[in-house]
Amino acid sequence: MATRMVRRPFVLLALASLTLLASCARLPDTGVTTLKPEPLVKLQVHLLDRKPDLDQFRLRGPYEVTVQDDREVRLSADERIEADFYLSAVPGKAPLVIIVHGQDNSKDDHGYQALHLASWGMHSLSVQLPNNGPWVRNGETLARIVHLLHRQPDVINSRIDPDKIILAGHSFGGTAVAIALAQGAPAVGGILLDPAGIGKALPTYLKRIRAPVMVIASDWNVSEARNRGDFYEYVPSDIAEVSITGAHHEDAQFPLEPSVQGFGTESAATEEMQITFVSALTSAAFSLASTGKLDYVWTSFGDAIRSGKLYDSLRK
Repeated sequence: MATRMVRRPFVLLALASLTLLASCARLPDTGVTTLKPEPLVKLQVHLLDRKPDLDQFRLRGPYEVTVQDDREVRLSADERIEADFYLSAVPGKAPLVIIVHGQDNSKDDHGYQALHLASWGMHSLSVQLPNNGPWVRNGETLARIVHLLHRQPDVINSRIDPDKIILAGHSFGGTAVAIALAQGAPAVGGILLDPAGIGKALPTYLKRIRAPVMVIASDWNVSEARNRGDFYEYVPSDIAEVSITGAHHEDAQFPLEPSVQGFGTESAATEEMQITFVSALTSAAFSLASTGKLDYVWTSFGDAIRSGKLYDSLRK
Protein backbone atom coordinates (compact mmCIF):
# COMPACT_ATOMS: atom_id res chain seq x y z
CA MET A 1 0.00 0.00 0.00
CA ALA A 2 1.48 3.35 -1.08
CA THR A 3 0.70 6.61 0.71
CA ARG A 4 1.19 10.10 -0.67
CA MET A 5 0.14 13.59 0.40
CA VAL A 6 -1.58 16.10 -1.86
CA ARG A 7 -1.15 19.49 -0.24
CA ARG A 8 -3.87 22.10 -0.47
CA PRO A 9 -3.69 25.22 1.75
CA PHE A 10 -6.78 25.91 3.81
CA VAL A 11 -8.85 29.03 3.36
CA LEU A 12 -11.92 30.07 5.29
CA LEU A 13 -14.16 30.66 2.29
CA ALA A 14 -15.22 34.27 2.38
CA LEU A 15 -17.67 35.42 -0.25
CA ALA A 16 -15.13 37.72 -1.87
CA SER A 17 -12.68 34.82 -2.18
CA LEU A 18 -15.30 32.60 -3.78
CA THR A 19 -16.20 35.28 -6.31
CA LEU A 20 -12.55 35.78 -7.24
CA LEU A 21 -11.69 32.10 -7.42
CA ALA A 22 -14.82 31.17 -9.36
CA SER A 23 -13.46 33.17 -12.27
CA CYS A 24 -10.47 30.82 -12.54
CA ALA A 25 -10.77 28.06 -15.10
CA ARG A 26 -8.82 25.13 -13.74
CA LEU A 27 -9.20 24.00 -10.14
CA PRO A 28 -6.44 26.19 -8.63
CA ASP A 29 -4.96 26.16 -5.16
CA THR A 30 -6.95 28.42 -2.88
CA GLY A 31 -3.94 30.50 -1.90
CA VAL A 32 -4.64 31.65 1.68
CA THR A 33 -3.34 29.49 4.51
CA THR A 34 -4.16 29.09 8.19
CA LEU A 35 -2.28 27.29 10.95
CA LYS A 36 -4.65 24.35 10.96
CA PRO A 37 -7.72 23.19 9.03
CA GLU A 38 -11.10 24.40 10.24
CA PRO A 39 -13.78 21.87 11.21
CA LEU A 40 -16.04 20.74 8.40
CA VAL A 41 -19.11 22.20 10.11
CA LYS A 42 -17.73 25.72 9.55
CA LEU A 43 -17.46 25.12 5.83
CA GLN A 44 -20.93 23.56 5.76
CA VAL A 45 -22.51 26.48 7.63
CA HIS A 46 -20.76 28.97 5.36
CA LEU A 47 -21.94 27.30 2.15
CA LEU A 48 -25.45 26.54 3.36
CA ASP A 49 -25.93 30.17 4.42
CA ARG A 50 -25.30 31.37 0.87
CA LYS A 51 -26.87 30.84 -2.51
CA PRO A 52 -25.80 27.39 -3.79
CA ASP A 53 -23.37 27.82 -6.67
CA LEU A 54 -22.15 24.97 -8.87
CA ASP A 55 -19.16 26.97 -10.12
CA GLN A 56 -17.57 27.18 -6.67
CA PHE A 57 -17.09 23.40 -6.78
CA ARG A 58 -14.92 23.76 -9.87
CA LEU A 59 -12.24 24.88 -7.45
CA ARG A 60 -10.08 22.50 -5.48
CA GLY A 61 -11.42 22.55 -1.94
CA PRO A 62 -9.62 23.86 1.16
CA TYR A 63 -8.38 20.59 2.70
CA GLU A 64 -5.14 18.70 2.10
CA VAL A 65 -5.53 15.10 0.97
CA THR A 66 -3.51 11.98 1.74
CA VAL A 67 -3.81 9.23 -0.85
CA GLN A 68 -3.44 5.57 0.10
CA ASP A 69 -3.26 3.44 -3.04
CA ASP A 70 -4.30 -0.22 -3.20
CA ARG A 71 -5.83 -0.54 0.25
CA GLU A 72 -7.12 -4.03 0.94
CA VAL A 73 -10.67 -4.31 2.29
CA ARG A 74 -11.44 -7.77 3.71
CA LEU A 75 -15.12 -8.64 3.43
CA SER A 76 -14.67 -12.20 4.68
CA ALA A 77 -11.95 -14.75 5.27
CA ASP A 78 -11.68 -15.46 1.56
CA GLU A 79 -13.00 -12.28 -0.09
CA ARG A 80 -11.03 -9.09 -0.42
CA ILE A 81 -11.22 -6.07 -2.65
CA GLU A 82 -8.72 -3.34 -3.46
CA ALA A 83 -9.48 0.35 -3.19
CA ASP A 84 -7.71 3.69 -3.25
CA PHE A 85 -8.47 5.80 -0.18
CA TYR A 86 -8.41 9.60 -0.27
CA LEU A 87 -8.21 10.90 3.29
CA SER A 88 -9.26 14.50 3.83
CA ALA A 89 -7.37 16.55 6.41
CA VAL A 90 -10.65 17.80 7.88
CA PRO A 91 -10.52 17.52 11.70
CA GLY A 92 -12.75 14.91 13.32
CA LYS A 93 -15.10 12.55 11.52
CA ALA A 94 -16.21 13.28 7.97
CA PRO A 95 -18.50 11.73 5.33
CA LEU A 96 -17.28 9.01 2.99
CA VAL A 97 -18.02 8.83 -0.74
CA ILE A 98 -17.56 5.38 -2.30
CA ILE A 99 -17.01 5.50 -6.08
CA VAL A 100 -17.63 2.53 -8.40
CA HIS A 101 -16.18 2.36 -11.92
CA GLY A 102 -18.01 1.07 -14.98
CA GLN A 103 -17.55 -1.66 -17.60
CA ASP A 104 -13.94 -2.25 -18.71
CA ASN A 105 -12.77 0.51 -16.37
CA SER A 106 -11.01 0.65 -13.02
CA LYS A 107 -10.72 2.55 -9.77
CA ASP A 108 -7.94 4.60 -11.36
CA ASP A 109 -10.45 6.20 -13.73
CA HIS A 110 -12.03 8.09 -10.82
CA GLY A 111 -8.86 9.21 -9.08
CA TYR A 112 -9.28 12.91 -9.74
CA GLN A 113 -12.93 12.87 -8.65
CA ALA A 114 -12.02 11.13 -5.40
CA LEU A 115 -9.18 13.59 -4.78
CA HIS A 116 -11.44 16.55 -5.47
CA LEU A 117 -14.16 15.30 -3.12
CA ALA A 118 -11.62 14.80 -0.34
CA SER A 119 -10.34 18.34 -0.80
CA TRP A 120 -13.89 19.47 0.06
CA GLY A 121 -13.90 17.55 3.35
CA MET A 122 -15.39 14.22 2.23
CA HIS A 123 -13.16 11.15 2.43
CA SER A 124 -13.36 9.06 -0.73
CA LEU A 125 -12.88 5.39 -1.55
CA SER A 126 -12.52 4.37 -5.20
CA VAL A 127 -13.11 0.62 -5.27
CA GLN A 128 -11.99 -2.02 -7.75
CA LEU A 129 -14.70 -4.53 -8.65
CA PRO A 130 -14.76 -7.07 -11.51
CA ASN A 131 -14.96 -4.69 -14.44
CA ASN A 132 -16.96 -7.01 -16.66
CA GLY A 133 -19.58 -7.71 -14.01
CA PRO A 134 -21.82 -9.39 -13.35
CA TRP A 135 -23.12 -6.05 -12.16
CA VAL A 136 -25.87 -7.43 -9.95
CA ARG A 137 -23.19 -9.28 -8.01
CA ASN A 138 -21.05 -6.14 -7.93
CA GLY A 139 -24.02 -4.29 -6.43
CA GLU A 140 -24.37 -6.98 -3.78
CA THR A 141 -20.65 -6.69 -3.02
CA LEU A 142 -20.99 -2.93 -2.75
CA ALA A 143 -23.86 -3.34 -0.28
CA ARG A 144 -21.66 -5.58 1.87
CA ILE A 145 -18.85 -3.01 1.75
CA VAL A 146 -21.24 -0.33 3.01
CA HIS A 147 -22.59 -2.57 5.76
CA LEU A 148 -19.02 -3.37 6.85
CA LEU A 149 -17.93 0.28 6.97
CA HIS A 150 -21.14 1.30 8.70
CA ARG A 151 -20.40 -1.22 11.47
CA GLN A 152 -16.62 -0.93 11.50
CA PRO A 153 -15.32 2.26 9.86
CA ASP A 154 -11.94 1.57 11.47
CA VAL A 155 -11.42 -1.06 8.76
CA ILE A 156 -10.46 1.92 6.62
CA ASN A 157 -10.07 4.83 9.04
CA SER A 158 -11.54 5.89 12.37
CA ARG A 159 -12.26 9.36 10.99
CA ILE A 160 -15.02 8.09 8.71
CA ASP A 161 -18.53 9.07 9.81
CA PRO A 162 -20.40 5.75 9.37
CA ASP A 163 -23.78 7.52 9.25
CA LYS A 164 -22.78 9.63 6.25
CA ILE A 165 -21.77 7.20 3.51
CA ILE A 166 -22.63 8.24 -0.06
CA LEU A 167 -22.44 5.98 -3.13
CA ALA A 168 -21.42 7.15 -6.60
CA GLY A 169 -21.16 5.01 -9.72
CA HIS A 170 -20.37 5.52 -13.40
CA SER A 171 -22.10 3.63 -16.22
CA PHE A 172 -22.74 0.05 -15.06
CA GLY A 173 -21.24 1.19 -11.77
CA GLY A 174 -24.45 3.21 -11.49
CA THR A 175 -26.35 -0.08 -11.69
CA ALA A 176 -24.17 -1.44 -8.86
CA VAL A 177 -25.02 1.63 -6.74
CA ALA A 178 -28.74 1.23 -7.47
CA ILE A 179 -28.69 -2.44 -6.49
CA ALA A 180 -26.80 -1.70 -3.27
CA LEU A 181 -29.37 0.97 -2.35
CA ALA A 182 -32.24 -1.36 -3.24
CA GLN A 183 -30.79 -3.96 -0.88
CA GLY A 184 -30.83 -1.50 1.98
CA ALA A 185 -27.17 -0.51 2.11
CA PRO A 186 -26.95 2.09 4.92
CA ALA A 187 -26.04 5.03 2.68
CA VAL A 188 -27.58 8.50 2.80
CA GLY A 189 -27.96 8.58 -0.98
CA GLY A 190 -26.60 7.78 -4.41
CA ILE A 191 -25.07 9.76 -7.28
CA LEU A 192 -25.23 8.14 -10.71
CA LEU A 193 -22.73 9.38 -13.29
CA ASP A 194 -24.27 8.76 -16.72
CA PRO A 195 -25.61 5.40 -15.50
CA ALA A 196 -26.19 2.40 -17.77
CA GLY A 197 -28.79 -0.24 -16.96
CA ILE A 198 -28.58 -4.04 -17.09
CA GLY A 199 -31.94 -4.56 -18.79
CA LYS A 200 -35.14 -6.29 -17.70
CA ALA A 201 -34.05 -6.98 -14.12
CA LEU A 202 -33.18 -3.36 -13.34
CA PRO A 203 -36.68 -1.88 -12.71
CA THR A 204 -37.33 -4.46 -9.98
CA TYR A 205 -34.36 -3.11 -8.03
CA LEU A 206 -35.04 0.56 -8.78
CA LYS A 207 -38.57 0.40 -7.39
CA ARG A 208 -37.13 -0.63 -4.00
CA ILE A 209 -34.83 2.37 -3.58
CA ARG A 210 -35.81 4.74 -0.78
CA ALA A 211 -32.66 6.90 -0.51
CA PRO A 212 -32.27 10.14 -2.53
CA VAL A 213 -30.67 9.66 -5.95
CA MET A 214 -29.03 12.29 -8.18
CA VAL A 215 -28.47 11.38 -11.86
CA ILE A 216 -25.79 13.46 -13.62
CA ALA A 217 -25.90 12.47 -17.28
CA SER A 218 -24.11 13.12 -20.54
CA ASP A 219 -25.74 14.78 -23.54
CA TRP A 220 -28.31 12.49 -25.20
CA ASN A 221 -27.22 13.93 -28.56
CA VAL A 222 -23.57 12.99 -28.02
CA SER A 223 -23.81 9.56 -26.38
CA GLU A 224 -26.63 7.57 -24.85
CA ALA A 225 -25.96 5.11 -22.04
CA ARG A 226 -27.87 1.85 -22.17
CA ASN A 227 -31.29 2.04 -20.47
CA ARG A 228 -30.35 5.32 -18.80
CA GLY A 229 -33.97 6.46 -18.70
CA ASP A 230 -34.96 3.56 -16.46
CA PHE A 231 -33.31 5.10 -13.41
CA TYR A 232 -35.47 8.22 -13.36
CA GLU A 233 -38.59 6.35 -14.48
CA TYR A 234 -38.58 3.59 -11.87
CA VAL A 235 -37.05 5.07 -8.71
CA PRO A 236 -40.31 5.92 -6.92
CA SER A 237 -39.42 9.30 -5.42
CA ASP A 238 -36.67 11.68 -4.35
CA ILE A 239 -34.72 11.42 -7.60
CA ALA A 240 -33.42 14.23 -9.78
CA GLU A 241 -31.68 14.20 -13.16
CA VAL A 242 -29.77 16.71 -15.22
CA SER A 243 -27.76 16.40 -18.45
CA ILE A 244 -24.53 18.22 -19.28
CA THR A 245 -24.66 19.91 -22.67
CA GLY A 246 -22.05 18.50 -25.03
CA ALA A 247 -20.76 15.87 -22.59
CA HIS A 248 -19.72 12.37 -23.65
CA HIS A 249 -20.21 9.20 -21.60
CA GLU A 250 -16.46 9.12 -20.86
CA ASP A 251 -16.52 12.61 -19.39
CA ALA A 252 -18.14 11.13 -16.28
CA GLN A 253 -14.71 9.68 -15.44
CA PHE A 254 -11.64 11.72 -14.49
CA PRO A 255 -8.39 9.78 -14.05
CA LEU A 256 -5.39 11.45 -12.47
CA GLU A 257 -3.54 10.79 -15.72
CA PRO A 258 -5.10 11.44 -19.16
CA SER A 259 -6.98 8.34 -20.27
CA VAL A 260 -6.48 6.51 -23.53
CA GLN A 261 -8.87 4.05 -25.13
CA GLY A 262 -7.73 0.76 -26.59
CA PHE A 263 -5.34 0.46 -29.55
CA GLY A 264 -3.87 3.89 -28.93
CA THR A 265 -7.05 5.80 -29.80
CA GLU A 266 -7.43 8.97 -27.80
CA SER A 267 -10.32 9.13 -25.35
CA ALA A 268 -13.41 11.11 -26.29
CA ALA A 269 -13.32 12.79 -22.87
CA THR A 270 -12.49 16.48 -22.59
CA GLU A 271 -11.17 18.23 -19.49
CA GLU A 272 -13.81 20.98 -19.49
CA MET A 273 -16.66 18.44 -19.46
CA GLN A 274 -14.86 16.32 -16.86
CA ILE A 275 -14.61 19.40 -14.64
CA THR A 276 -18.34 20.02 -15.04
CA PHE A 277 -19.04 16.41 -14.03
CA VAL A 278 -16.76 16.59 -10.98
CA SER A 279 -18.27 19.93 -9.96
CA ALA A 280 -21.79 18.50 -10.11
CA LEU A 281 -20.66 15.34 -8.29
CA THR A 282 -19.10 17.43 -5.51
CA SER A 283 -22.18 19.62 -5.13
CA ALA A 284 -24.40 16.51 -4.95
CA ALA A 285 -22.15 14.79 -2.41
CA PHE A 286 -21.99 17.95 -0.29
CA SER A 287 -25.79 18.26 -0.44
CA LEU A 288 -26.36 14.67 0.69
CA ALA A 289 -23.62 14.76 3.34
CA SER A 290 -24.72 18.07 4.84
CA THR A 291 -28.53 17.79 4.63
CA GLY A 292 -29.44 14.26 3.54
CA LYS A 293 -31.46 15.84 0.71
CA LEU A 294 -31.09 17.02 -2.89
CA ASP A 295 -32.39 20.57 -2.40
CA TYR A 296 -28.94 22.18 -2.18
CA VAL A 297 -27.51 20.54 -5.27
CA TRP A 298 -30.70 21.13 -7.24
CA THR A 299 -30.59 24.84 -6.47
CA SER A 300 -26.87 24.96 -7.31
CA PHE A 301 -27.71 23.89 -10.88
CA GLY A 302 -29.98 26.91 -11.44
CA ASP A 303 -27.60 29.30 -13.18
CA ALA A 304 -26.07 26.51 -15.29
CA ILE A 305 -29.54 25.42 -16.44
CA ARG A 306 -30.51 28.98 -17.33
CA SER A 307 -27.28 29.46 -19.31
CA GLY A 308 -27.74 26.17 -21.19
CA LYS A 309 -24.67 24.49 -19.66
CA LEU A 310 -27.06 21.95 -18.16
CA TYR A 311 -30.39 20.87 -19.63
CA ASP A 312 -33.17 18.27 -19.45
CA SER A 313 -33.60 18.87 -15.72
CA LEU A 314 -36.11 16.56 -14.03
CA ARG A 315 -37.12 15.99 -10.43
CA LYS A 316 -39.80 14.04 -8.60
